[in-house]
Amino acid sequence: MTKLESRIALVTGSTKGIGYDIAAALIEQGARVIVHGRNPDATRAVCATLGAHGAVAGDLGDAAGTAAVLSQLEEFGPVDVLINNAGIFSVQDFFEIDDDEWLRYLQTNVLSVVRLSRALLSGMLERGFGRVINVASEAGIKPLPQMIHYSVTKTALIGLSRGLAELTKGSQVTVNSLLPGPTWTAGVEEYFAGLAAEEGKALDEIVENYFREHEPNSLIQRFVTAAEVADAAAFLASNGAVNGSALRVEGGIIRSI
Repeated sequence: MTKLESRIALVTGSTKGIGYDIAAALIEQGARVIVHGRNPDATRAVCATLGAHGAVAGDLGDAAGTAAVLSQLEEFGPVDVLINNAGIFSVQDFFEIDDDEWLRYLQTNVLSVVRLSRALLSGMLERGFGRVINVASEAGIKPLPQMIHYSVTKTALIGLSRGLAELTKGSQVTVNSLLPGPTWTAGVEEYFAGLAAEEGKALDEIVENYFREHEPNSLIQRFVTAAEVADAAAFLASNGAVNGSALRVEGGIIRSI
């Protein structure tokens, strides 16, 4: 029996990318995973593909959508493991981002985590077991000038995670943040394909030059895989001694000890 056997886990934003791989990794560990996405049909399809425990759908970018997701969760039983992975990102000029866009990022990347944690963490404490893992980013420590709005939300998640961890003192509940570095997902591939087309270069050439030109601090000099991030999430979910930490899975881009 694994440490996550029969534990109910909600993985937000799990129809693709990092969230999908995290859901698969937790299922492999024996967890009963609830997948989440914005599109009900797509979410149910992923649930069937993974053999997950259930599916919930809704936009976590506002209070009403989050309430709808929480209402759907009631049919599956109390959540033991909450992976807050849903989020948005984009490359934008700081001087062209208006207040509405800032608020959209804060609502989706930060307040969604606040709302879900507020609703589910107290139950974990009452039952005596729980894991909350907030997927932040290396950008939360090393803000990216081309993604300042995104970086700020990830810094907030790291601080939120540590603060919530303080509420778990002496219990079997943990709260940690996970800091992936640049990770190869379908969304990232789409971005680089567009960049390659714009510059009239081959995709392989753009990707090969990216780390040399833009991330020279990277020690692995390649993209992290979604499976590698998922392995780290599964570790945090199964280990009760790691609490209040920010686990870096970024290939050494952050140059600090």
